This record gives sequence, structure tokens and C-alpha cells, in this order.
Amino acid sequence: MNPLTRIDHSVILGLIPQATHVLDLGCGDGSLLDKLVKERGVRGLGIEIDDAGVRDCIAKGLPVLQGDIDEGLRDFPDASFDYVLLNQTIQAAKKPAVVLQEMLRVGRKVIVGFPNFAYWRMRWYLLTKGRMPRTDFLNYEWYDTPNIHFCSIRDFDRYCEKTDIVVEKRIFLSTGIRGGKVYGGSHPNLFAENAVYLLSAPTAGTKKVG
Repeated sequence: MNPLTRIDHSVILGLIPQATHVLDLGCGDGSLLDKLVKERGVRGLGIEIDDAGVRDCIAKGLPVLQGDIDEGLRDFPDASFDYVLLNQTIQAAKKPAVVLQEMLRVGRKVIVGFPNFAYWRMRWYLLTKGRMPRTDFLNYEWYDTPNIHFCSIRDFDRYCEKTDIVVEKRIFLSTGIRGGKVYGGSHPNLFAENAVYLLSAPTAGTKKVG
């Protein structure tokens, strides 16, 4: 994925209203949070475990806390943020279910972006090479990858249904062409490389999409 034309970043910016209060979990070098602050005028806070990522955020002038999101968000009261983000990180979380439930507790809305491990190129790679897939965006060997919980779009849908999480919007992405585009075709579990979900807690009273 071209870092200069991150379609997932553009999609997430489009989901967040101006001047809202945003928590970005696993914010990395702060590139998405920086765009949200500059382009959407949000009041943002990042949480990042990696030393280098924290330093990058500070260099950008972003408020950031160093912490492990797998340990929960116990320092934050319920509904203390308008939006809580987890982009391209859930697959690296040790306790993704705990992280999701904590996000829904502290945020009025939750946005999760993740790679679809059922994408056809990954299936084809494994079928023809007999090795764990590598892509431009997930360019790791099996022994050094931070990704430990692989899921597909269908898996994520099933989890949301099982736990009564309300899916307000699903946006599927194809990221291989000039930074990517929104995928609007059929069979997204097979043909979309990434997905971005807008979620809310079951008690929020929002309408569930199909």
C-alpha cells in the first residue's frame, strides 16, 4: 500500500466528523492521527507500544501515550471518546476480543480497519507456493510477523453477529492499484484486500446493515 495515497486513511477521514474527540489505538508513527488533526480538526490522542512510533508521534506534535492495548483501556471512563480507531492492528493484538469490547466501552463509535486474509491473492499464494502469504503491505516471514490473529471479512462479520456488535457501515478496499480504491463489486471476502468497519455497541440503538 502506497503510504502517500493510503485509501484506508482517506476512508476513515470520511467517516469522522469535524472537531470530534478521537482515540487512535496502535497509532504507529501517527500518520493517520496527524491527518485527522490537520484535516478534520479532531482532538486526538494516540496509544502506541513501540518506542520509535511514540517518538515519531511526539516529533509530529501529537499527544500520545505509550501503552499496550491488550492490557485494556482501564484508565479511560465509559464513552469518553466520540470515535476509537484500530486500523491495521487487530491482527497483531494478543486479545482482539478484549480490545474490541474495550473500544466499544470507551468510544461512542468504533472504526476497525483490517487486512482480509481470505483475499484471493493470499489464497493463491498459499495454494501455489505452499508458503504463508506475503504482500507489499504484509511483507513478513512467518517467523517474524507481528500478525498472530488472521481473520477474513466473513470471520469479522460472524464475530460481530455473535456478539451483537452493530455494524453501521462496511467499506471494502482494493489496495493494489495506485494506492487503492473502494471495492464495490461482489464477493468482497474473496476480492477485497482490506476492510474498514464502523461499529457501535448493541445498546446504541443504531440500525444494523446486512
